[in-house]
Amino acid sequence: MMRRIILLLIISLTTLRSSAQDAHLSLYDAAPLFLNPAMTGVFQGDWRLHGHFRTQWKAVNFKPYTTGLLSFDMPYKKWGFGVQLSNFRAGQGNYNALQGTLSVAYATSLDKKKNHNLSFGIQGGVTQKTIEYQLLSFNNQYTTADGGGFDETMPTQEDFAGQSTTVPVVNAGFLYFFAKQESRFNPFIGGSAFNLTQPTETLYNADNRLPMRFYGHVGTRINITELLYVIPKVLVMNQREFWEQTYALDAGYYFKESDFYLIGGAVFRANDAMIISLGAKMENIVAKIGYDINISSLSTISTGRGGFEISVTYIKQKKKPTTDKICPRL
Repeated sequence: MMRRIILLLIISLTTLRSSAQDAHLSLYDAAPLFLNPAMTGVFQGDWRLHGHFRTQWKAVNFKPYTTGLLSFDMPYKKWGFGVQLSNFRAGQGNYNALQGTLSVAYATSLDKKKNHNLSFGIQGGVTQKTIEYQLLSFNNQYTTADGGGFDETMPTQEDFAGQSTTVPVVNAGFLYFFAKQESRFNPFIGGSAFNLTQPTETLYNADNRLPMRFYGHVGTRINITELLYVIPKVLVMNQREFWEQTYALDAGYYFKESDFYLIGGAVFRANDAMIISLGAKMENIVAKIGYDINISSLSTISTGRGGFEISVTYIKQKKKPTTDKICPRL
């Protein structure tokens, strides 16, 4: 029991000090505007609506961490326009981060056949973060009386400036992808940078800067047959001293009789989790579910239970295209 109390205290305090990394997703490329602003409008269709939900740490916290995300984007000639709302809620003190952003991207072909494509995107908005610190316990409130424990009536000696803060958001990214339909390989590579202005973010009376976060993602779609494809891919994320490496393999099989793809995948996030996913793509809808199996140093407490994640994407098309443009999203 004491190990759980200490673990919950550590998690809550790291969210307050802003020394931990930003929130992330296991099904990261299912949410294109969250991964890279340059992916805004990069799809075949009139408009795209995406919803995403994630819950984690239920094994060690009666209030599990949750992530909710909703985005809408559409292409217009060589431009892409999008909007995204996201909400992150964590822990005992009801730490909450609500973010709204607008995205603009410009895509261009590098050759006459439009096989080689390059896109640049920028994203801007605001994030509001709140905390009910009255619900938290701090190390200064620990007492050895009666066998030891936390006494919430004792002063915390914490210098809170308030319960909320609002900061600007400025992100940018680029994306290259090879879109030749009949090709065996369709590679893609992208990079994105978040928190470009490094705004002051603190709930204390301190000068704390939100560090920039960088994503690099690369992979290729391999069309094994007309019915079967696989996508090996790698994602690397860095935010100050924190590094994250993700290696994944997605696969899809097309059932002609039913006119749908069965899709699935496996993801390894180094020193953190193994993720398995399963889903389907039918007409205009793509749906996926995933589950994190915790393999980090917390696995002895979490008993391997990590997070559950679900994503649903709807793409509106006036008419079905005769060819599908191969891009990282498919």
